[in-house]
Formats: sequence, C-alpha cells, structure tokens
Amino acid sequence: MPKKSPTYAQQTAQQNTLRVREIAHELPVMCERFLMAIEDRTSPLTRLGYARDLKTFFHFLQTEYPEFAVDSLRDLQPADLDRITPDHFRHYAEYLTYYIDANDEEHKNAELAKQRKLCSLRSFYNYCFRNQLIKSDVSRLIELPKRHEKPILRLEVDEVARMLDTVENGAAFDGRQQKYNEHTRLRDLTILTLFLGTGIRVSELVGINIEDIDFSVNGFLVTRKGGSQAILYFPDEVSEALKRYLVERRKMDAAPGHENALFLSLQKKRIGVRAVENMVKKYALQIAPLKTRMSPHKLRSTFGTNLYHETGDIYLVADVLGHSDVNTTRRHYAAMSDDRRRIAAKAVKLREDNENRPDSENNQ
Repeated sequence: MPKKSPTYAQQTAQQNTLRVREIAHELPVMCERFLMAIEDRTSPLTRLGYARDLKTFFHFLQTEYPEFAVDSLRDLQPADLDRITPDHFRHYAEYLTYYIDANDEEHKNAELAKQRKLCSLRSFYNYCFRNQLIKSDVSRLIELPKRHEKPILRLEVDEVARMLDTVENGAAFDGRQQKYNEHTRLRDLTILTLFLGTGIRVSELVGINIEDIDFSVNGFLVTRKGGSQAILYFPDEVSEALKRYLVERRKMDAAPGHENALFLSLQKKRIGVRAVENMVKKYALQIAPLKTRMSPHKLRSTFGTNLYHETGDIYLVADVLGHSDVNTTRRHYAAMSDDRRRIAAKAVKLREDNENRPDSENNQ
C-alpha cells in the first residue's frame, strides 16, 4: 500500500517545528527548555510565535544594554534574568512601537501586537519561576497595554456584489492587469465566494485538496487552528462556483507535489497565504478604496456579520467560524449586539402617540 502523503496542514506544521528548533538554538538554553515544555499543549505555529517574541526581547537586551551585550544570546544564563528590572520591560514596551531587527528589517507594533509579545514574556518568566530558574517573576509587575477594540472592518452588501462583479468582468483593470485577470478570474471568483459564503480562514482555504470536497452534502474538510479537522458546509451559490472552477482546475497540469491542491498559483503550485492576501486587497481597492486594510480575515468578518444579522445566534456564529471561546465572537460582534438592543428599545412603547391619546384636560 503506497505511503499517504502529508496534508498541507501537516507539512506546514513540520516546517514550523523545524523553524522553532532553528530559532531555539540561537536563544539562551532556558528558552529552548521553555519551548520544549509547552510542546504538548501548543501548536507549532504558536510555539513559533513564542520563539520569535523571545528572540526579539533578547535581541533588544543585547543591543540596548551594555551589561547584556554578549557575543551570543546562547551565553546568557538564568542568573541574567534576575538582573532584568521593571524598567527594562517598560523600555522594551516602548521599543516595540518601532524597531529594526537583527536582519535590518523594520517592525511596527500596535497595542494588540505589543500585548501579545509581553504576554509571551510573562509565560516564559512564569515557567522559569515555577522551575526555580529565577528568584522572582518581575514580568508580573508590568502592566499590559490597554486594548482598545476597533470597529469591525467589513464589506457592505452592495460592496460584496460589486467585488464579485469586478472579478467576473475585469472592467476595472486595463492592459497587463486585465490580461492577468483573464487567467485567474475563475479561481479568484471561487476563492472570494468561499470566503464570503463560508467564513473560512485563509490558512484553511489554501490547504484544501480537490478530494476534500463532497458535493453530496455540500461540504468540504478543513484543518482548523490547533490541527483539528471539521466539515464546513456551503450554500448553493458556493457550490456552483466550485463546480465551475473544478471543470477548469482538472484541465491544469500542476507542479509535482501539488497535484491535489484545489487552488493553484500561476506557477502551477499550491497558492500561498500571501498571494491570496494580495489578491483580496487588489479587488477590494477597486470597489472600496478607503478600506485599505481589507484582507481575507475581513471577508471572514463580513460573513460573520451577515450570519449574525440573519440568525442573531452568537453561538452559531462562533461554531461556524471555529472560535473555541464564544467570548471572542461576542467581543468582535459587540457592535451588532448594540444595534439589536437599539432596535429593541425603539420597539417598546410606554404611551400611545399623542393623536391617539385622550386629551388630558378632557379627562380631568
């Protein structure tokens, strides 16, 4: 029996695992032990985030403070952590706003990104303290940046229709762009229809294989965050788009190793996350030029918004979007809950309209 090839999700997990090990070998030994300790309860992608955050912090110490200016981060010992004060952390929080990393690449971080990086440090310090590698956990003395919720960026109903029309007719493009659009039109239309009709994540979408689709139930198999698998069901409009695209897809000669991928790039390889992000932004700018931050995740928000407006069921929205905690969904769609509460407030009448009320003077 031939050996089954790993899925896209498995391949990605393997690549992330190797990258985590690579970064860990550059960090102090206690960081490597920490990353190994959390392996059973975190995904490779999560550990990669921790590894990168720790590298950023120790690079900051190495370049900003002479007392930590070691030739190699590997030389730092647990005792060095006890020399880090709350002032170091405050300086680090300010540093995260804008910095240049060891590869001379610029980075900017808003509140949420800062919060995540500081939370990574807290988890690392907590591990070191619990395992008696340090005398105290000073990371707990630092306040996390206050998180301000941003309004959900999404497409309005008319914008959704115009985006799909733009893909179909290509009228918004000219010259080389229009020629390129002719080659990718059906693929792009199917991808956008999937986002808007199912709320799928971009990482889930690029990982779909042809054999994952089952039209008998109008569903396809996806690998969700954390590695679990689930069936996402799609409406008839999505089914029609997929069927049209599959007729063309089966005529394509995919590059070796990419034969099963549903969506291919012009290089005949499985399309990547960045390519999908750029594609979404390209079409969004044509129909909503002020929404410069439009992304696959915002199309996912568009689906979630529409589903919540139609059902009013926050638990259903959470389940379909794959949120493990309904509070995540509730936080994202709090504004819509406010809208519904305003409607409820207007629906209740305490007194009749003036013209229908008996004259108060006549009833004295």
